[in-house]
Amino acid sequence: MALSERDGDGSEQEESKSLEPDVIARGNILESFTESQEVRGLIGNLRAVFGDLVTREMTTEKFIVIMDKYQEQPHLLDQHLEWMMNSLLDIVRDSESPPLLVHLAFKFLYIITKVRGYKLFLPLFPHEVGDLQPVLDMLGDQNPKDCETWETRYMLLLWLSMICLIPFDLARFDGNILSEEGQARMPTMDRILKIAKCYLVVSDKARDAAAVLVSKFIARPDVRQKRMADFLDWTLSMLSKSSFQTMEGTVVVNGMLQALAQLFKHGKREDCLPYAATVLECLDNCKLSESNQMVLRKLGMKLVQRLGLTFVKPKVAKWRYQRGCRSLAANLQAQGSVAQNQKITVAAIEADDEEEYDIPGEIENVVEQLLVGLKDKDTIVRWSAAKGIGRITGRLPKELADDVVGSLLDCFSFQETDNAWHGGCLALAELGRRGLLLPSRISDVVPVILKALTYDEKRGACSVGSNVRDAACYVCWAFARAYDPSELIPFINQISSALVIAAVFDRDVNCRRAASAAFQENVGRQGTFPHGIDILTAADYFAVGNRVNCYLTTSVYIAGFPEYTQPMIDHLVNMKINHWDSVIRELSTKALQNLTPRAPEYMANVVLPRLLPLSVGTDLHTRHGAILACAEITHALCKLAEENNRSITHYCNDKSLEGLKQIHQELCSRQLYRGLGGELMRPAVCTLIEKLSLSKMPFRGDPIIGGWQWLINDSLRSLPLISSTVRQHIKDSAVSALAALCNEYYINEQGEADPALQDELVTQYISELQNTEEMIRCGFSLALGSLPRFLLKGRLQQVLEGLKKVTVISHTDVSFAEARRDALIAIAKVCQTVGVKADGSQEEHVCKDNVTQIYATLLSGVTDYTTDSRGDVGGWVREAAMTSLMEVTLLLVQKEAELINANICRQIMCWLAQQAAEKIDKFRAHAGSVFLTLLHFDHPPVPHIPHREELERIFPRSESETLNWNASSEAFPRITQLLGLPAYQYHVLLGLTVSVGGLTETTLRYSAQSLFDYMKKIQNDSSAMESFCETLLKVFEDNLRNDRVSVPLLTMLDQMLANGCFDIFTTQGKCSRSSWPLCCSASQ
Repeated sequence: MALSERDGDGSEQEESKSLEPDVIARGNILESFTESQEVRGLIGNLRAVFGDLVTREMTTEKFIVIMDKYQEQPHLLDQHLEWMMNSLLDIVRDSESPPLLVHLAFKFLYIITKVRGYKLFLPLFPHEVGDLQPVLDMLGDQNPKDCETWETRYMLLLWLSMICLIPFDLARFDGNILSEEGQARMPTMDRILKIAKCYLVVSDKARDAAAVLVSKFIARPDVRQKRMADFLDWTLSMLSKSSFQTMEGTVVVNGMLQALAQLFKHGKREDCLPYAATVLECLDNCKLSESNQMVLRKLGMKLVQRLGLTFVKPKVAKWRYQRGCRSLAANLQAQGSVAQNQKITVAAIEADDEEEYDIPGEIENVVEQLLVGLKDKDTIVRWSAAKGIGRITGRLPKELADDVVGSLLDCFSFQETDNAWHGGCLALAELGRRGLLLPSRISDVVPVILKALTYDEKRGACSVGSNVRDAACYVCWAFARAYDPSELIPFINQISSALVIAAVFDRDVNCRRAASAAFQENVGRQGTFPHGIDILTAADYFAVGNRVNCYLTTSVYIAGFPEYTQPMIDHLVNMKINHWDSVIRELSTKALQNLTPRAPEYMANVVLPRLLPLSVGTDLHTRHGAILACAEITHALCKLAEENNRSITHYCNDKSLEGLKQIHQELCSRQLYRGLGGELMRPAVCTLIEKLSLSKMPFRGDPIIGGWQWLINDSLRSLPLISSTVRQHIKDSAVSALAALCNEYYINEQGEADPALQDELVTQYISELQNTEEMIRCGFSLALGSLPRFLLKGRLQQVLEGLKKVTVISHTDVSFAEARRDALIAIAKVCQTVGVKADGSQEEHVCKDNVTQIYATLLSGVTDYTTDSRGDVGGWVREAAMTSLMEVTLLLVQKEAELINANICRQIMCWLAQQAAEKIDKFRAHAGSVFLTLLHFDHPPVPHIPHREELERIFPRSESETLNWNASSEAFPRITQLLGLPAYQYHVLLGLTVSVGGLTETTLRYSAQSLFDYMKKIQNDSSAMESFCETLLKVFEDNLRNDRVSVPLLTMLDQMLANGCFDIFTTQGKCSRSSWPLCCSASQ
């Protein structure tokens, strides 16, 4: 819930704050009760439909759906409530209405009450004298244990609670009328009390209505004199006898607590005061704080605060802080008279000091219980306690109220749990909102709130504290509305910085949005936040919804204002790089890189020296975050130095350079690359190596280069030992580090590599390609793909041969799909690195001597349909092969297009068309994207594409971006049109076979329908039919022993025969010799 929506008595529960209002924001805002006529018809038709169960339930469900639309805007129903209630009560009052119809009417009334709330609905009930006896009689006829009619009992009790307010002595309704047995009838007063007591101990919703009835009925003057003491005795005795350890006891205690809480809320203070001490003593003896029932503890807290309000007189404290007036005219008149207002405030405080307060001793017990309630484990209990603290403090003298604030501040100790911090924040907000937190206490409260805004305590694998931070934002929101700007001026910079940090860097979206709302409230109410409007534009309620955008974009804009730059950097360094969530740590380090240009000197002279000791510290998370932060900041400083034509040493002194160099050596000597911690350290240090290499650190010839190379190689060799969740991240980090390291430290002044180093590195990596571990093959394949051109020079053919061997499927490594995938990716990377030269050497360039071999290797990957326990793992290989084919083809087209011959281009396009017709959405979409990229590429166009003109008609350039290949309904009607193009017919039909004969319902439906539509179109074209049948037979002959194709093919044939696709052959009685086998099967 947005903080701006809390402008009430704070009765909303804290849990509702986490609900996202995006649905409302997207246009679900209603303007009026548009279904009023439909509802009128439903109610008017109840007499006709109640008899039939199905019709009755359909009518009820329709009414519920209509009413539920207004749960978030129930006020739209207000002008319609009266006629709806009157229409339904007419049914109830009709003596000829059967019980089933009466219950249906009450059920409709309950549905309306649920949406609008009983408090507003209650006064609309008719409360005439003539309604009393019929309602009592109806309640007497009810069975409290009937679970089908609880709505009737609930609404009757609410109705009775309104009727019992009639201003007549109830004894007048008794008279001398005898009951049917000839004995005197029970007095009306006793009948109502008996009904209330009966329903206070039931477990359904009627219990809540009975508590409302008691609060209204006992408060009557005549009932109060005769029955209040007896009723309270009964209630307390039931409380004493019942135990919350049993289910029955819990139900009874709940009813008694509700009744007492409602009674002490609605009853007059002078009537309740004589009994308050006794009730408090009984409540203490119940020890509700030990109960596991959240609702019981909440009701106990509610009752305690109501008792506390009974003990002290209902007066408005003259000492409380008041900002402005409720009258706009008075506010305008008061402008410019601040000094006069201050004098009035001082005079009011002095007058308050002279006034006598009668504070009973029980109030100390009440406040103590409320303070303990602030630390309860459940939010609704803490929220109730916080409201109680606010209400009672407003009736205390200034000195006692200040003691309450002092006790409240004790909740904010780091020895206390997050529950205490949360409850304390809620209570501070309540006190501030009510003007009970005097300006003299703000200096004590602000430091506490600043800590609460960043409260985050680790518990096991996660942390607690998001509710504390959210409540701290609520405090800031409340202070903005409560205090004059002059009171908060000394703390403005601290509060504004803390709210900006929470709005941008908090992990939880609800906290970021709460902070943004609090910042907005301060900007609007206080008007003293630095650059408030500008910041709100960039970090409004919706802008802070995306965490990555907040860290990497919004933060940079806000850091452009000098008041916020250093606090934001310090927060990231002190609170976020050691966060328990690795995603937050990594985002924080990237944010530090982006913020470096805003304060380069501070980063180089203060932040970096602070991070270096942390990067070799004992805490794993801090060490991980610090290493990444060192890497990102150093790279950012390097970019700044290059922009100013300076060296990195302009920002980094010798001590910093030495500290960066020592990180790997220190971790290695302490064996911190081992175990689970090593899974964080390896990618972090690899990132450091990459960034330091890109930063051109002056380490050329230093022994540390050998250490870095060892770590990269060891990380790639250790991949089989790494958990699968981080394996890919370590592999990518090591490969990126290798590329940067080679480019910076392995090239000489002539732009060449040292022959010995090149021989050692390439030979070692190629040898690892035949390792028996799949992950090692993956790592070193990608490592070869990342090598720079000068290291591949003279070794290209050797590298390509090594990678080609990885892509070959043998009986020993048939399941090594990931290795084949990475090898294909590496081949494309190598080709892009070395470039194209038609007449060049095959040891240095992609040329006419090796292009055929490269394409053969890549095309073989498109045919990989390996499956294992993980499913279609060959799909990874096919996807990588398609991407690599596209990259290599576009490279050749732009450099040496003549190297692409017609046969290669035809194979590429046909295989892509086949993949675009297959059943798996992900691979179909990828194939379709690659197909259209090659078709529409025009810098220059790809040569030799078969049927280019027809393809461009089927797939217009204007629709290439909008065509959704993932959707079967869009993809198959297009791809089946390629069946009419001879070059593509075989491959498209092969792809369609596994789709039409597959098991996925949507894919089967749209692919089959598209195929049938095509067959229907060519029914009268004998040559087209003959060509299709020949192709179909060819697919069958080629895949007789391939279950992946032959089984779906038989299924597809069955559907085609059932659909009459081959009826043309049987009706004409003749066909070509080549399609005779298929015709025979069709006729059979």
